Amino acid sequence: MTEEKEKTPEKLPVSKTMLLPQEEMLEVKRKGQKIKIGIPSDLEKVEYRVPLTPQAVDLLVSYGHEILIEKNAGESASYSAKEYRKAGARIVEKNDEIFQCDIILRVAPFSSKEIDKLRGNQVIISNMQLQAHCKETFQKLMQKKITMVAFEYIQNEDGFLPIVHQMSQIAGVTSITIASEYLSNSRKGKGVLFGEVTGITPAELVIIGTSTAAEYAARIALAQGIFVKVFDTSVYELSKLEEKLGRRVFTSVFYPKVLQKALVSADAVIGAMSFNTTPKFKVSEDLIKQMKEGSVIIDLNISQGGCFETSKCTDLINPTYIKHGVVHYCVPNTPAMVSRTASISLSNILIPILLAIGDNGGVDNHIKNSKGFRKGVYMYHGILTNPEIGQIFNIGAKDIDLLLAIF
Repeated sequence: MTEEKEKTPEKLPVSKTMLLPQEEMLEVKRKGQKIKIGIPSDLEKVEYRVPLTPQAVDLLVSYGHEILIEKNAGESASYSAKEYRKAGARIVEKNDEIFQCDIILRVAPFSSKEIDKLRGNQVIISNMQLQAHCKETFQKLMQKKITMVAFEYIQNEDGFLPIVHQMSQIAGVTSITIASEYLSNSRKGKGVLFGEVTGITPAELVIIGTSTAAEYAARIALAQGIFVKVFDTSVYELSKLEEKLGRRVFTSVFYPKVLQKALVSADAVIGAMSFNTTPKFKVSEDLIKQMKEGSVIIDLNISQGGCFETSKCTDLINPTYIKHGVVHYCVPNTPAMVSRTASISLSNILIPILLAIGDNGGVDNHIKNSKGFRKGVYMYHGILTNPEIGQIFNIGAKDIDLLLAIF
């Protein structure tokens, strides 16, 4: 009897320890996953932004994640390799090793030659910039079973596009600086002050669209005393823009004669239609011919095909060309002009996404758990999931929600 009483207390604590705490530890281990992220340099693509700042790298490394970054990736944003190394990143001389990482994070889209370097079955998170692709690049990505996530399509859980919104703010503000520069003598412009001076008729700006970029361009222009005219397809959107600006401005839908009159007298025109709406309207070449010689066009919609019939893609090394006497600025990555500000903004959005990917046990699990992130996926394990892209390049697309039931 005595021996039985002594044995019983010894067994009870052991059984509790085995059942309760061990089960919880296994659950934590299943959910979390250390991720390996590669960041190549985009300088050859004339892209000066970097997706993660050293501060962001430091945070991710503190969670146990591994970051590989090409040596000069952050230079144009004024971030040295020494800063990244101090933050815990591994500095890589060439991008070959980076292109073998499970997750590749970059700003510029992949070229056909770079796709050839990929090992396959990887995740790429970057700008898509539709004009940078062709059917061949999509077919190569499909053959390598790549999962592609576009900055432009990533949403939060409320359907908001955080990266588009932040980059549009920067592009809108920067566009006024660009217009001012190309109207001045420093760029062999007309020598016009893009602003207002007592006794002189103020400069005129026409904005095509009511997007976030349009709003921020209008804010800066109005603050400088510029006469602003805004055109859009929707009276409701024009009304909303006025509410955001907190004042009345000249607004109109696209009446041909009203638009023509505005363009003829404009010193600068900014194309800033809302994301994914530019194919619905383009300013015709005939209207461009009627604009003042030396006036400036800034097409912030060029990455989606352009807002003007005379637009063609340029870069930050050769950003402009002249057609019909009008200066055309058609750079798809305008925020890269202020690369450090844009990099910090981009990094702020990507940090919680990358941490959530680790917490959810990898990209596949995060795609299943996050509806907003799932919206950013346009190719899943080599299968195109965006029907609009499929139509443009004549490639079949499948519903990602149905694919998730298979993978």
